[in-house]
Amino acid sequence: MRIYLLIAAIAGGVTWLVTPLIRHVAIEIGAVGEVRARDVHKIPTPRMGGLGMLIGFTVATIFASKTMFLSGLFTGNHQMWVILAGGIMISLLGMADDLWDLDWMLKLAGQLLISVFVAWGGLQIISLPLGGSLVTASPSLSMAITAFLIVASINAVNFVDGLDGLASGIVAIGGIAFALYSYIIARYSPSYASLATLIDVMMVGVCVGFILHNWHPAKLFMGDSGSMLLGYLITCASIVMTGRLDPASIHASIYLPVFMPILLPILVLFLPVLDMCLAIVRRLAKGQSPMHPDRMHLHHRMLKIGHSVRGAVLILWGWAALIAFGSLTILFFKAQHVLIGMIVAVAVLTVATMYPYLKHRIPELRAESLAMEAVREGARHVTMPAGKAKGADDAAGAAEADGDAADSADAASTTADNTTAASPAAAIAADVAVAEQSHTQQHGA
Repeated sequence: MRIYLLIAAIAGGVTWLVTPLIRHVAIEIGAVGEVRARDVHKIPTPRMGGLGMLIGFTVATIFASKTMFLSGLFTGNHQMWVILAGGIMISLLGMADDLWDLDWMLKLAGQLLISVFVAWGGLQIISLPLGGSLVTASPSLSMAITAFLIVASINAVNFVDGLDGLASGIVAIGGIAFALYSYIIARYSPSYASLATLIDVMMVGVCVGFILHNWHPAKLFMGDSGSMLLGYLITCASIVMTGRLDPASIHASIYLPVFMPILLPILVLFLPVLDMCLAIVRRLAKGQSPMHPDRMHLHHRMLKIGHSVRGAVLILWGWAALIAFGSLTILFFKAQHVLIGMIVAVAVLTVATMYPYLKHRIPELRAESLAMEAVREGARHVTMPAGKAKGADDAAGAAEADGDAADSADAASTTADNTTAASPAAAIAADVAVAEQSHTQQHGA
């Protein structure tokens, strides 16, 4: 475990050190995003922070390849180098988008080509848990599923990257959960070294190093070069874990965790995937492109109900941690204990999520209730003078109707003044009633 912590620290430290330089470069070459209608920030901020994350990940990879404990992962196996090459390409594609705002179809085509390249290089989902056991997929099906998962994860993280520190924090939380899982699984193998754990800890390191510069108010955005890289890496780690399982020797009925390499990446990215699916459905329902920007993402909704940027980020982090670690703990603890803990956590997070809305809405409901009560009270006070005025009209006749109506209005006004002392809303109701009464009596006369 100590070597993994050291490599995570190297990845985070390098990212933290080079990010200010990347910020300066981004300003010099014009990778500064203008404030758009859907953006939360108010001033133009440099993008392309993903380049710093890529440098941190690359340095940590090279260092890991030289350590005695992890060198076996690189000897006679080019999988990690293929993953690194794919990461470099995906970051370069994101940098191009940060600079020139590529068309979404062009960007999607680039993501797909890079995913196919990585799958062709050996990173594939070899087996699938079907029918109670692991089934080996055909090479073409493996490549197709691998490319689809990578592209979906890349865009899911890209969709949720809307607040300072949000995307990097969610990915770091998911990376920690998956690193713990893969580390535990590796302890049952002949070698404790795990490529999935290595990728995860380096990814967590670069996320933490970048958050130190990206916390609100951010000095630099990760841009597509960063969000696409993070989505790519977390999926690669899960696919590597799936590739370690041997369908001939493992049966799901004895080894339940074989399902988790497929499920855990979906669970740790639940919020980004949910946000992406909602956005696609919402835009298609309006007849728009799935990539059409709007201000209806989960983080936008959090701000709309009254959260600050930091508050919204922390609460969304909490939901991500609940889903990621809740899905992991069920493998090691009794289901009823996990269920109780998750119910308590859901209740706490729900209250925290809705607190700003309830804080303003409850007083409004009380004020509306008091106003309605005051209106009813005022209407009762106005009823008696109106009856007297009508009696005076009947006794005096049509010739004195106008004078009696005026006297009745004065009496009602006096009553309204008395009511005003008790309730401002009752006074308004009384005035309205007086006006309606006078109008009725004049027309009757």
